[in-house]
Amino acid sequence: MIYLFDYATLKLIWWMLVGALLVGFAILDGFDLGVGTLLPFVARGDSERRVALNTVGPTWEGNQVWFITAGGATFAAWPLVYAAAFSGFYAALILTLFALFFRPVGFDYRSKVEDPRWRRFWDWGIFAGGTVPALVFGVAFGNLLQGVPFHFDAEQRVFYTGSFIEMLNPFGLLAGVVSVAMLAMHGASFLVLRTEGELQARARRAGLIATVIFLVAFAAAGVVIATLIDGYRITAMPPENASFIPLAKTVVRARGAWLDNYSQHSWTLIAPLAAFAGALAAQLASARRRVGAAFVLSSLAVAGVVLTAGFALFPFIMPSSSDPSSSLTVWDAVSSRRTLQVMFWGTLLFLPIVLAYTTWAYHVTRGKVTVRQVEEGSHGLY
Repeated sequence: MIYLFDYATLKLIWWMLVGALLVGFAILDGFDLGVGTLLPFVARGDSERRVALNTVGPTWEGNQVWFITAGGATFAAWPLVYAAAFSGFYAALILTLFALFFRPVGFDYRSKVEDPRWRRFWDWGIFAGGTVPALVFGVAFGNLLQGVPFHFDAEQRVFYTGSFIEMLNPFGLLAGVVSVAMLAMHGASFLVLRTEGELQARARRAGLIATVIFLVAFAAAGVVIATLIDGYRITAMPPENASFIPLAKTVVRARGAWLDNYSQHSWTLIAPLAAFAGALAAQLASARRRVGAAFVLSSLAVAGVVLTAGFALFPFIMPSSSDPSSSLTVWDAVSSRRTLQVMFWGTLLFLPIVLAYTTWAYHVTRGKVTVRQVEEGSHGLY
């Protein structure tokens, strides 16, 4: 085995790679979810709703693979996080999966029957498939920032002591609002990019409303994190290059600790600034009919939100509110050095192929989707 990096560097590399997967998922599958959320409100009549569905039709399945890949990478790189999160967030994950079931069935079967009641049912099913996952993802991140009620015993067995209802706390729900509004904004920018006429105009107005809600909620969440929520801080641990169990470190809770990285590394402030500036600039570009630039700026805002949370949490991945020393971090939740290195070589080989194919797919499916196209292609389109 050829090791290019020491263990500590590999730990950092995999934190960045998993973060990149989450950013890719939020940007690419995010506008799919956002279109689903907006579907019953911005599209009037069956033809317009088919137009909206077909803007994401060629790519939504591929985009969703980013979520699956992020889960697989978590299992391989951070097995302790995978075990703790999938146990603690089990009910939330099941709810997300059941909501996502509406997407493939809705896309494939909505237009098979001409009954308006049948199509309205699947329209709302696709709405649920877009809104519920966005809400749950936001609530989950809100709970990560507050700490998750789990702990390890002396034999390294994990115990979760919380419940799904406890996840629906005020800050968790605020984070959920940030997520839903952000993806609705992003979905609206994609609809503006891919549609025309009245549907495009309604999507532009919906994007403006979603942006206002997002900016207010995101700013409010920042104030709460800075003033009302205790963050986590490592005070002692073995060397970063070593392999050690979570209980080997000492962690304390402190008000404002989630701002430590921003005060110590000022360059990280680019993330929240990108979130605010990207969202505002996207609406300005949309108003000036620069729809391509608006979508890119909206993507920048989405990436900024994900990175804001990631920079605040680092090096924590899953803080523990029950026993802070049980918190899982970049340094102690990882697989072996050999596993991380093998995965690194695989990523180095296959990631360029995936990115090239994704770029080619979007290049082929570019352009506007019109009412005339969906009416003429009634048997070949959604």
